[in-house]
Amino acid sequence: MNQKNSSNFFVFFCFIFLVNAISFSQKKIPVYKDKNAAIETRINDLLKLMRLDEKILQMTQWTYGKNDNPNNFEEKVKELNPQIGSLIYRSTSPIYRNQIQKKAMEESRLGIPILFGFDVIHGYRTIFPIPLAQASSWNLDLVKKTSEIAAKEAWLSGVNWTFSPMVDVARDPRWGRVSEGYGEDSYVNSVFGVAAIQGYQGKNLSDKYTIAACLKHYVGYSLSEGGRDYHYTDVSRQTLWETLLPPFEAGVKANVATVMSGFNDISGVPASANHYTLTEILKEKWQHKGFVVSDWGSIKNLTNQRVAKDLKQAGLKAFLAGIDMDMVDDVYKNNLLKLVEEKKITIFQINNAVRRILRIKFRLGLFDKPYVDELSEKERYLQEDAISVAKELAAESMVLLINENDILPLKKEFKNIALIGPMVKDSIHILGSWAGKGKPNDAKTIFEGLTNEIGAKSTLHYAKGCDFDGDDTSGFKKAITIAKKSDVLLVFLGEKSSWSGENGSRSTIALPKIQEDLIFELKKTGKPIVLVLSSGRPLELYRLHNKVDAIIEMWQPGTFGGIAIAEILSGKINPSGKLPITFPQTTGQIPIYYNMRPSAVPKMGHYQDIPIEPLYQFGFGLSYTDYQYSEINISSSKIKKEQTITAEIEVTNTGNLNGKETVL
Repeated sequence: MNQKNSSNFFVFFCFIFLVNAISFSQKKIPVYKDKNAAIETRINDLLKLMRLDEKILQMTQWTYGKNDNPNNFEEKVKELNPQIGSLIYRSTSPIYRNQIQKKAMEESRLGIPILFGFDVIHGYRTIFPIPLAQASSWNLDLVKKTSEIAAKEAWLSGVNWTFSPMVDVARDPRWGRVSEGYGEDSYVNSVFGVAAIQGYQGKNLSDKYTIAACLKHYVGYSLSEGGRDYHYTDVSRQTLWETLLPPFEAGVKANVATVMSGFNDISGVPASANHYTLTEILKEKWQHKGFVVSDWGSIKNLTNQRVAKDLKQAGLKAFLAGIDMDMVDDVYKNNLLKLVEEKKITIFQINNAVRRILRIKFRLGLFDKPYVDELSEKERYLQEDAISVAKELAAESMVLLINENDILPLKKEFKNIALIGPMVKDSIHILGSWAGKGKPNDAKTIFEGLTNEIGAKSTLHYAKGCDFDGDDTSGFKKAITIAKKSDVLLVFLGEKSSWSGENGSRSTIALPKIQEDLIFELKKTGKPIVLVLSSGRPLELYRLHNKVDAIIEMWQPGTFGGIAIAEILSGKINPSGKLPITFPQTTGQIPIYYNMRPSAVPKMGHYQDIPIEPLYQFGFGLSYTDYQYSEINISSSKIKKEQTITAEIEVTNTGNLNGKETVL
């Protein structure tokens, strides 16, 4: 090539390069990837680009990540369809999670991020008291803080979405899931539910360490007949609007990201196929802008409830009712395309559901920041603030029910103290049901707590006495032996964590006979008895309450519950908890709650073989000190619509110890 031709070729090459450079610079990124564009604009752009099969996968959730062995990460990630909408993420590895997300962002056609969910109910790794116990604290700020901490631990492990809070108003303690909510009152469930939502979601869902919350179970799930989980619920419109809906409406007004439909049949129309509740109320009347996810398999279960002849019809009914995402059972994935082809549902309806799902993903910032920090477990979990809040909330949740002759706090003259019962050295059941990724090895046992708190001042004698259930009384002998040489008996009884929570219904709320028998035998020693109960529900105590000198309901207090109860028993902390749910005299007294409508004939029509009143009413809780209440001063004796009335009362601590008092 001569010099002239070489120069021409160089000029031509530069020209082509310049044209391509200009063309490249003018090529715009898709609108949905423009972080400066409005969210609704981005959603509209993305919907136009999506195929129908991609949309249906966005409406589908699978469970994933149980096998988090690093050696298997690459192989397991290869198996996953990168177009899936959501995963229930069971691993705790942010590295594994980011690998999965990278596949979705880089290997799917449009790069739509996956939404990672998990049941963060009362903590992720740092386990706080169960929600029922949290309500006993009446401390909204503290409950909000626990949700913030749980959200941060979950986010750092790859989770963006929690299936919490549960705001089902629960008045039947036979129902196991009473442990997961905030008790028997609509207002209490409303304010604690909002506090949890605010803790999880923060001021802005796109902020670091925030996760989407999910109100559940919508609606009426807690009214299952006889407390039997998943069963029929007979719900009148009065009960629906007056009792059950207010906590959900409060959550929607607090901008909750998602709502979960229930398993239950609401007066003949299951919650997961109920157009009235899911669409007419939630989406149209309340204008909820997030999305609705089914509970695990609740769409498939419509066939069991005899409202759908097959899975295809189940999918149709659930979708038309207003469920946007199908949890786990693949009903949408396998049937929605065919239903569109048959013109039983429209693309417009599909787009509306997908729009809601994408809206939450955009609000979470997943399109712009799809990955989470990859920190060590030591940097993620059980941080100083988490430990402090867990101890504080556990202590404020515990309720003093009896304290005869001021036996508590423990006296200095108690030099020999017996620690008896299956809860003393337990590190499993103290965490409670739905304990997230909590580990028994993290838990501080009651034995550890008391050893650290009073072990240097008194001699502690330990005997398990018996197991939680069964008929082996061989441990009674040792328990009685140490009881006889002790000045006071601290007896720690209660429930296994599996006895409450989902599918934790029980025909009786009494302790197993072997635990009651242990108390009866210890009573024969003549020594004073302090009974500490760990449970996920109110318990039937009428055979026990007059056999002991003190009772503390510690609930299932979480990772640091052992420290909290030790400091209450010693007097370092003055108990301040009050019951958010009624303790009936017996199981047969259920239902009984504080705001039952009055009888047509006062003091008549009640059970003849037990007292009319419950054993411990809603709002009950003692202190180591005394409080004096003044008369109530009300700003007005009449009230008009939209008017606010203020009630003021002066409360004075007239005792010798500092304390906290919740005024109800």
